Amino acid sequence: MAGSLRGMLLMAIVLLVAAAAVVPASAKDYTVGDSSGWKPGVDYTAWAKGKPFAIGDTISFQYSSSHSVLEVSEADHSACSASNPLRSHRDGQSTTVPLTKAGTRYFICGAPGHCASGMKLAITVSGGTSSGSAATTSGPAMRATNTTPASGGAAATDDAAAAGESDSDSSAAGTGTGARLATGLLFAAVGLAALMMMG
Repeated sequence: MAGSLRGMLLMAIVLLVAAAAVVPASAKDYTVGDSSGWKPGVDYTAWAKGKPFAIGDTISFQYSSSHSVLEVSEADHSACSASNPLRSHRDGQSTTVPLTKAGTRYFICGAPGHCASGMKLAITVSGGTSSGSAATTSGPAMRATNTTPASGGAAATDDAAAAGESDSDSSAAGTGTGARLATGLLFAAVGLAALMMMG
């Protein structure tokens, strides 16, 4: 009887660990502006309202070559200032931003007049502890197929390197969900094997 109880306890622990590993796999990828994308005439405040952005999610900007995505400080967001971006992408296709830290993130379009016309976004990321605003130079890098220099002259990927991030760090957020799912499946298989051995 004690062996049977011990086996059931072991199986319960393995299944709980497997369930915990699979739960984070529900991360979402939000397309900014939904089908409208990143362009003038979209109310990005209304778009973001009520969305439960969380650590592990990503936001994707879809835009044309006349636009850009600049991650900026709260002050630069409020003033629509593109003069000191934390990160800059102007590839004319898409930019994906992994949300790896809790806090508020600020984005604007760097084209003259576009931010003042409404191309600005502030999102609040939940799901962890934050030691202040996420809009700092130590935040995660944005990924895009082609990056161009920020107004300060350093490419966005160089900004990430200067902040102490490697390319593997910025891509890890995008592949982390798959790794968690694989780990969860592995634990589930071990649990099934343990169950079969008990029978």
